[in-house]
Amino acid sequence: MKEYKPIKAIISGGGTGGHIFPAISIANKLKELNPDTEILFVGAEGKMEMEKVPAAGYKIVGLPIVGLQRQPNLKNTINNLKVPGKMLSSISKARKTIRQFKPDVAIGVGGFASAPLLFAATRMNIPSLIQEQNGFAGLTNKMLAKKVRSICVAYDGMERFFPADRIVMSGNPIRKEVSTPATPEMKAEAIEYYGLDASKKHLFIVGGSLGSGTLNKAMKKWISEGCPGGEDVEVIWQCGKYYKKGIDSFMEGKNLPLIHYSDFIKRMDLAYAASDVIITRSGASTVSELCAMEKAAIFVPSPNVAEDHQTHNAMALVKKDAAMIVKDAEAEEKLLPTALELLKDDEKIASLEKNIAKLALRDAAQVIADEVYRII
Repeated sequence: MKEYKPIKAIISGGGTGGHIFPAISIANKLKELNPDTEILFVGAEGKMEMEKVPAAGYKIVGLPIVGLQRQPNLKNTINNLKVPGKMLSSISKARKTIRQFKPDVAIGVGGFASAPLLFAATRMNIPSLIQEQNGFAGLTNKMLAKKVRSICVAYDGMERFFPADRIVMSGNPIRKEVSTPATPEMKAEAIEYYGLDASKKHLFIVGGSLGSGTLNKAMKKWISEGCPGGEDVEVIWQCGKYYKKGIDSFMEGKNLPLIHYSDFIKRMDLAYAASDVIITRSGASTVSELCAMEKAAIFVPSPNVAEDHQTHNAMALVKKDAAMIVKDAEAEEKLLPTALELLKDDEKIASLEKNIAKLALRDAAQVIADEVYRII
């Protein structure tokens, strides 16, 4: 059995859950391999990592870094004028943090908080690695690519963005509970947990923790029309915290026992297990989870993300007949009819499940951890 010595790792990045949760998964794996390993996170002041990382049991240092805002307006122009000064002060604080912590390795997971830390670490000759979750590389990781020793990716064709000799196909680290296909026992548990009818088909609509206005509008339109085609379909609808009050008002007085809606899903593993088809956005972690769970999915990429990376993530699967896609602008009209048509086609569902299973990379955290030890 391979022996893993204790190391000191500094991990940087954040801004969104898509960056933070893979970073925490990498940290958890390094601690699992050797409990004496020391880990320090570095994030952006005021961003969600400053809350989520301590909640996961790790220390974090905040940098005053801010990201470039691309939408032209006065507020964003003022923000962007502050970026160079904030970057310089963040690099200075990053250098000080590195000198104090003395890491063996620096790991960047994307997001603008990675830039000052990895820039300082590479200049100080600290072995460094970045992890790119998406099928279209983020600006920070593209800037850092020539400075680091290893680049862990989750999609084919990333030599478009990075030096080919430094690329390692790792996949995205995902939560353990959604890393394997559901067993029949797990599906039975899921049906009972959500109070579902086992004789019906099940559609899961999930818009993320805050919810998706587009997915909710599509559901509301379908419900307003009398749920055509949904007589034998039971729906788990995660509408999101931000939209819950409005959905409560919309659903008031409607007798729809086949639609189960809530603002948050506590047991995502069971929601996946219960479902025949899943409608969702195409963030990197979600795509990786669906590959691992081997589920038939219809992606509705969010148009409100940098470099339109959710479309690139979705299309990487669509091109391999491993998922379906409906454009955000067309979702209100087409999404539910497309999903209901798919639910009637057992052969198509089986084909999507078979093809998405081929893309699963379940040992991502271990592959990344091994690469960390290699570059050290």
